Amino acid sequence: MSDLPTYVLERVFDAPRELVWKTWTDPKLLARWYGPNVETIIHRLEVKAGGLWLNEMKMGGGSYYQRAEYTEVIEPERLVCLMSNTDAGWNIAPNPMMADWPLVLLTTVTFVEEGGRTKMRLTWIPHEASEAEIACFAAAMDGMGKGWGAGMELLAELLAELQS
Repeated sequence: MSDLPTYVLERVFDAPRELVWKTWTDPKLLARWYGPNVETIIHRLEVKAGGLWLNEMKMGGGSYYQRAEYTEVIEPERLVCLMSNTDAGWNIAPNPMMADWPLVLLTTVTFVEEGGRTKMRLTWIPHEASEAEIACFAAAMDGMGKGWGAGMELLAELLAELQS
């Protein structure tokens, strides 16, 4: 694809693909696992090409805002979006904690059913990023699994609950 640093997260869930898809596309379910250890508020979730996902995570007395614009949606196989940090008005803004973090990340999530289980694969790639942004992303890759990993644990628990 390219020589850009790519964060890859793969996880197999003991749940059918349609249910795993729903946890990514139903705002009530998405808010339960996305943003572990914070209060997640989904302000908008339009899962279609050109649709927006506007997300607020409340932590430490403040809020952290994100937006994603879906560029491709193939239910229940694939979600592709351009994710960014934003200000409170949903305008793309630098990451408040890392000045050189990429303004936009190309995010692709695929869902493959394998015998009643679902293999989910997420990739994050800096999109139209500067050299400094690419370097910052590459340097942070080792730590990305912590946040995503905690979210995946919550997602696995949610899927178990939904099937019980």
